[in-house]
Amino acid sequence: MTMGAGAMISGAGPAEAAAAACPPTPAASAVTPSDPRYWELVTRGYNALYLGSPASVHLVHNARQIERAVTEAVRAGKRIAVRSGGHCFENFVDNADVNIVLDISEMNAVYYDPEYKAFAVEAGATLGQAYRTLYLGWGVTIPGGACPSVGAGGHIAGGGYGMLSRRHGLSVDHLYGVEVVVVDRSGHARVVTATREPGDPHHDLWWAHTGGGGGCFGVVTRYLLRSPGASGADPAALLPKPPARVAVMSVSWPWDRLNEQAFLNLVGNYGDWYARNRDADSPLDSSLMMRHHTGGPITLSATVDSTQPDPEGRLTRFIGEIKNGVGAEPSLDYVAAAPWLRLTLAFDSTTGGAFLRFKSKAAYLRAPWSARQVSAVHRFLSQGPDNPGAAIYLNGYGGRVNSVAPRATAAPHRDSIMLGLFDVGWWSPVEDAARMASVRGVYHEVYRDTGGVPVPNDHNDGSYINYPDLDLADPQWNTSGVPWHTLYYKDAYPRLQDVKARYDPGDVFRHALSVRLPGRQKAAPSTAEHDRGRSASRPDLPATTGRPVPPRRFFEAPTR
Repeated sequence: MTMGAGAMISGAGPAEAAAAACPPTPAASAVTPSDPRYWELVTRGYNALYLGSPASVHLVHNARQIERAVTEAVRAGKRIAVRSGGHCFENFVDNADVNIVLDISEMNAVYYDPEYKAFAVEAGATLGQAYRTLYLGWGVTIPGGACPSVGAGGHIAGGGYGMLSRRHGLSVDHLYGVEVVVVDRSGHARVVTATREPGDPHHDLWWAHTGGGGGCFGVVTRYLLRSPGASGADPAALLPKPPARVAVMSVSWPWDRLNEQAFLNLVGNYGDWYARNRDADSPLDSSLMMRHHTGGPITLSATVDSTQPDPEGRLTRFIGEIKNGVGAEPSLDYVAAAPWLRLTLAFDSTTGGAFLRFKSKAAYLRAPWSARQVSAVHRFLSQGPDNPGAAIYLNGYGGRVNSVAPRATAAPHRDSIMLGLFDVGWWSPVEDAARMASVRGVYHEVYRDTGGVPVPNDHNDGSYINYPDLDLADPQWNTSGVPWHTLYYKDAYPRLQDVKARYDPGDVFRHALSVRLPGRQKAAPSTAEHDRGRSASRPDLPATTGRPVPPRRFFEAPTR
């Protein structure tokens, strides 16, 4: 039946009327290894270092189907993991202990919900889908990540940052509510909607999803997004508006133009700029990508709202400050302006589809790296054997992110200036040990004064849960005596444990870095646990050849 725009089924509210106008929801299906779809579903993870082999993958399409699937799995004693975008960097889903994977990628609608006066983004939607629908439909967006194929399900729960964060904060700073399937003590699953309203009895569950990470409390089915202070029934006024156009400039220095002192000046200038502008509500953002000398040049990319006065001049002056005292002039890679959405959706993120194996490590910086730390980075990148898939990044942070009180959300890192990323990618399983050792070694050396990890102090502020790293929970690599949960959650962790006890008392939703129940502090993961799901050469997977590249981050050359 076709209904006019203003029609409504008699006696039904807006939600019921919308449901009646929609096509029937497909039935849930359990895909087993005998089904040709199985290999598509279990190999969609971003990191080919881990490939799971669950007994079944359940394709679900709504919250009620999730309720049933979770209740049945719990009663059968089956270990569950949830996948939305498939970009987990560690083995939280692709793990030998997981029996059932709930694949929610078909729950990907993005729409305005008049009941909550908020935008609903289902957890299986990718960031690219969310950006496109929000912007083309209402001219708004959320300040999320730059990789369009990341799933909203895990990204938002972990905090969510990206190119617009210095101007508009984190994704969770605009989270009004979250719909979650949780499991009670009897093993029964139910749907709960939690909002940021202070009087909401489930307010703490909302708070836990403002940075507490995915896979800890239940299955997120959808997020409700509305900026604090936004009101009224006009959807176009409820979330930030991105710039209509963005100017971007990229320059690079080949390694043969830089000696160690020039490198120290370059990285030092970059850190000093962010230290001076740590709290500025800035339309400019940037990334410094430092590839291994066998993998390419050092690249500085910056963007600015081109609707602001003199955008190209702003970019030129910024790059001038960074190159001051370096000596060698960089090469101009490109300077261009493009519509915001086109640029945002242009960033390529297909390395997982090519079965790239990689290891990633991260750290928040409250102050620039010291000369000793920059020298350690220089030695790693400029020397040593062929390692073309290795890179270290410094991404801009701060600005509006730092305007939110640390305890207002479960994302407590609210006075950092940059986020450092250490990556290495490779193809062959025979290289696993050497490549893992390379990135572990430089990270440990950079943070050797604090036990090999970025212990919160005047210079460091821990790490970002959306770039999970099991090494932080391993005493072989974390010799600081500071637990992994302090690095990720700081003082927020006890409250997260209380939420865990209330909404997941049976610890149904767990992985190696999930929030623990109070009094049940699991020992650090062993090497065997870290390696669960580790893949070797498999005849059922395509062979990949060619030069490995670092996992792409934040800024890369847009499609030209």
